[in-house]
Amino acid sequence: MPTVVGVKLPYAGKTLYFDPAGVTVDEGDHVIVSTERGQEFGEVVLAPREIQPDEVPGELKPVLRVADEADHEKVAGYASAQRAEMETFRRLVHKHGLDMKPIGVEHLFDDSKMVFYFVAEERVDFRELVRDLASEFHTRIDMRQVGVRDEARMVGGLGHCGQQLCCARFGGEFQPVSIRMAKEQDLPLNPLKISGLCGRLMCCLRYEYETYKEFKTRAPKRGTPVETPSGDGKVVGLDTPRESVSIRLQDGTELTVPLEALDCSAGRGCPCKLNADALQPEEAALVGTAPPAEAEPVREQKPAPADGEPKKRRSRRSKRRKPAESGQEQQKQSEPKPRQKQGGGEKRAEGSQQPASAPGRRRRRRRKPSGGQQEAGDK
Repeated sequence: MPTVVGVKLPYAGKTLYFDPAGVTVDEGDHVIVSTERGQEFGEVVLAPREIQPDEVPGELKPVLRVADEADHEKVAGYASAQRAEMETFRRLVHKHGLDMKPIGVEHLFDDSKMVFYFVAEERVDFRELVRDLASEFHTRIDMRQVGVRDEARMVGGLGHCGQQLCCARFGGEFQPVSIRMAKEQDLPLNPLKISGLCGRLMCCLRYEYETYKEFKTRAPKRGTPVETPSGDGKVVGLDTPRESVSIRLQDGTELTVPLEALDCSAGRGCPCKLNADALQPEEAALVGTAPPAEAEPVREQKPAPADGEPKKRRSRRSKRRKPAESGQEQQKQSEPKPRQKQGGGEKRAEGSQQPASAPGRRRRRRRKPSGGQQEAGDK
């Protein structure tokens, strides 16, 4: 099996394999390698190892030597001159009125060529620009057009999480990212929150996609009924990194239990069951045991009165008067009763009249004598 060493070049997106060619190198060393463009300066990121023949990407280029102090000083000189070279690059682009965005300048280690990187939406005719750059720097000029994702990797920066961009930190080839990956992870479909500095979907959406997809095949869906020792409930939330499920009981209590504690039907229509034996002691204490549904509180009974003891009668004052069913009944009670005529004249009981200041009182009237007594008086 061939032996290779992995080297990371400054503007290369992925790790390239080279043949050690008898040079002893370790991980972290800086080396001078030979490429199709010429000699380049890189860092060893993979120590020498043996790989399968089918994993070798074409013909391997050799590692020339390990970089010494003079090589490091030469690379530092190129880096210090890069700012002035970028200013010249921008000035000439503005002079020719080209629709491109300069993003970087690279020097090959043997100074045989300068590579200028830019971003453009369409094809650009930069022949005049190359002539001016060649007369300015007196070397061979190579123009490279890259995409917006390559621009973010070359320039670098911080993502929404506060960490270095994944494309710049991990490198490798870009993999396609779709909006379905964001939906699978229950992320808000807001372009400002799921897009990176390049304006495309973030690369990290692909890293956890398979984990979320595999977890949801084992976990119940939201709204699935669950039987617990404390009563029935339903699933209200899923936590993929912790592999836990949130359950809300009928009384409003929410429990967070591990997925392994659920005997889940995986959405086949049957309610899941919570296995209390699989819970931790503190989790089992939260679940508890539900009280019996038929149990009712016992009411205290007053002792019965002894024989011969008179029963207490409720006073009429303790009874609440029933409110009138309608306003018409209240109006009838407030209106005075019509006078009764007797023998063609009106008779009023003495002392039956009430003062005008107390209209709320009802007048008491004497009853008429019975029919027998009245007839006897008439006779």
